[in-house]
Amino acid sequence: MRKINKGLIAGLIAATTLASFLAVPAAQATPAPAGSVGAGVGVFFPGGLRARIAKAQKYAESRPGVTGIVVRDRLTGAVWRNPAAGTHAWACSTPKLAMVVDLLLRNDSGAVKLTAEDRELMRRMLNSSDDDAAHTLWKRYGGEAEFAKRFPSYGMTDMKFTDKHPHHWGWILTTPNDLDRLINYVLAKLPAKHRDYIVKEMRAVDANQQWGVWGAGEKAQPGNKNGWADDNDDGSWIMNSVGFVGPRERYTVAIMSNTMVVKDGYEVGKATTTKISEILFNGYFG
Repeated sequence: MRKINKGLIAGLIAATTLASFLAVPAAQATPAPAGSVGAGVGVFFPGGLRARIAKAQKYAESRPGVTGIVVRDRLTGAVWRNPAAGTHAWACSTPKLAMVVDLLLRNDSGAVKLTAEDRELMRRMLNSSDDDAAHTLWKRYGGEAEFAKRFPSYGMTDMKFTDKHPHHWGWILTTPNDLDRLINYVLAKLPAKHRDYIVKEMRAVDANQQWGVWGAGEKAQPGNKNGWADDNDDGSWIMNSVGFVGPRERYTVAIMSNTMVVKDGYEVGKATTTKISEILFNGYFG
């Protein structure tokens, strides 16, 4: 019987674990019951993070309106969905992320040929959430007939339009669950060159998007795509944030806050989404 090389085995285990983490597909993350902090049998967040999750939910319940939250650990597959994670609200600008995904993949397939101008418009959508750039690309590359039919393939299976508003990127009803699946599609299923490009852009957003998931703090290396609007049916604000935190984008976060507040609703929702991310991750890293 050969002598076991413990150092070699340890190295192989470490390498296998790292490789699995870097390529972990979103499908491996077993959904948790709404409001719970574990996913699947024996798969849970670390104790310190579970305490933070409980605190974040308590804070969300204290705020105006309805706030849905999904947190996912891409290393272990643990997922927390709060009770409002399946609640629909206007997506606002978050589908701009799905538009970038779609355009990059269509360009890869040869269905479209992106120009330098198109790529600059895509960058502006990610960097400062430029509405004019989104409208231009939406119209130029097929609108609802093209984009919307593929968005569910990127995880937005809850999305729907209504007859109250024009059918474009900003007037999509979606859920935090959709945004969770979308960001995990970006991180786990896109070709590496596209994934790296989007991650880089989401980590370098303009000041107008440095809230929400950004509240996790500099040491958490956050990246996010935010959406906001005061065009809710009653004039109140909706403030959405989806992104990632941690080394190798270990954790993903999706937050949708339907503030139900008209006066100062932007500041209310901005504070809500940012504080939730701060409670969850600020000080957790570093």
